[in-house]
Amino acid sequence: MGSVLGFPGIDPIDAVIGARIRRWRDQRGVASSDLAAALHLTPEALRRVEAGREHLDSVGIDAATRALRLPVWALTADRPAY
Repeated sequence: MGSVLGFPGIDPIDAVIGARIRRWRDQRGVASSDLAAALHLTPEALRRVEAGREHLDSVGIDAATRALRLPVWALTADRPAY
């Protein structure tokens, strides 16, 4: 029989971080093109990050928190870390 195409799975952590980036970006009123530029990504790459289909490394997470004026825990943890 045929095989299923080997599409890469979505990492659950990338999906959570991407969803948080999208939520905070919407709440802060930051345009996706502006955030993409701050992260040195194309708008398409930012959409993949927000969908959890592209990994954002620690440097990218730091850049996102700076651009959105957030503490790092806002994207990486379920509750505040003090």
